[in-house]
Formats: sequence, C-alpha cells, structure tokens
Amino acid sequence: ADGQAASAAGMSAKMVRHYESIGLFDGPVRTEAGYRTYGEREIHTLRFIRHSRDLGFSLAQIRALLGLWQDRDRPSREVQALARQHLAELDAKLAELQAMKATLEGLVRCCHGDDRPDCPILDTLAQGGPGAA
Repeated sequence: ADGQAASAAGMSAKMVRHYESIGLFDGPVRTEAGYRTYGEREIHTLRFIRHSRDLGFSLAQIRALLGLWQDRDRPSREVQALARQHLAELDAKLAELQAMKATLEGLVRCCHGDDRPDCPILDTLAQGGPGAA
C-alpha cells in the first residue's frame, strides 16, 4: 500500500513513511491486519507535499501551507505572505549562487590549465577564498 500511494503521489515509499514519522502527513487508516490503506485524501495530501517540495519550500513552510490549505476559512493573504517570504529566500540564494559562479569563472580564467603546477584556483582555496588575507 505504501508503494502504491507513493507511486500515485510521485514519491518514494520511504518519503511517505518519513513524512508520516515527522508528523507532516497523518498516517492512513490501517486494516485489522495492520496494513495501511490510502484513500484519495491521503494521496492528494502527499501530492500537495511533493509539489511544495518541488518548489523548494522547507518542511516548516509546508507544515504551515498544509494548515492553510486545510483551513477553508483562511485568508489568502496568509498564503501569499508565506509564498513571498519563500520567493525572497530564493532570490537571496540565487544572488549567492550568481556571486559564487562569477568568482569561480574568474578563477578558471586565471588558471592556465596546462602542464605547469601553478594553479590560482588551488592557491585561492588554500588562502581561504577570494579576498582572504
């Protein structure tokens, strides 16, 4: 049952069990024999979690999103505020990645990439990074 639900939600059975173990996902109903049975509600919730992870939301943010999704009286501004916060985090990460890329591009240009042992890339890493004294 775990495998079928996981497949329907587009994730591994291990992830389904993990989300259940951390309380992000309420476990499915169990049969008298102890087998888990997943209904449409559980699979829909798992898909919600997967889509949220695909967009890079943290587990804490997904927990909040799930609460908002399940609260039919919630104001949409709360959802938008959470999404805006995540967007700002992504912008900051993107700027950091762009700076890392620019630094690495500069180091690659400085390295001759030939048979000589001199390598500004390794020298910079040994000094603790660009701009280190």
